[in-house]
Amino acid sequence: MIKHPYIPLPREFYDRPTLKVAKDLLGKVLVRETTNRKIFSKIVDVEAYVGPKDKACHASKGRTKRTEIMFGPAGFTYVYLIYGMYQLLNIVTEREEYPAAILIRGVELLGRDETQTPQTRIDGPGRVGRFLALDRTHNGLDATQATTIWVQDQGLSIPQKQIQALPRVGVDYAGEWAKKLWRFCLPPPPSLRPRNKASQ
Repeated sequence: MIKHPYIPLPREFYDRPTLKVAKDLLGKVLVRETTNRKIFSKIVDVEAYVGPKDKACHASKGRTKRTEIMFGPAGFTYVYLIYGMYQLLNIVTEREEYPAAILIRGVELLGRDETQTPQTRIDGPGRVGRFLALDRTHNGLDATQATTIWVQDQGLSIPQKQIQALPRVGVDYAGEWAKKLWRFCLPPPPSLRPRNKASQ
């Protein structure tokens, strides 16, 4: 079990260029605190949404009740519903009045503490939201505080060569912006990769 205090990443971590923050989130530990336990998972897949000119970003259509949180301080959660059934977790980045955020697309479950070997990979932001039991009450939470949802460092350094840069998913409507390689992910370890028939 963890024997040190829970220390969330500070606001300064998120108050930087979004693409830099997105890459730096890989390998960090996402903590979800419920009424009776804490769930630890390693962040392995993220997407960056960068400012009002980014046609794939919600804020490109202006400031609305839904996107208001994106215009505020960095380090707050932006949770929204898609398809009427999935709550997606984002964390706001950059300076105030510049709407940007990072979508958490995939995690690896660590179990009861952040030092364990991953046992399960959860791919897809909808599955992540369901795994974390998110709802609308989780929108606008301060992720720089060790309550409900936060991210902490486990001292893991990710070599740049391990990071895959890919186009974002499901944003074809954004035209040229859909081609931006602003999705960053880590390949699953061998123990979590599905075996093919030849290896069975």
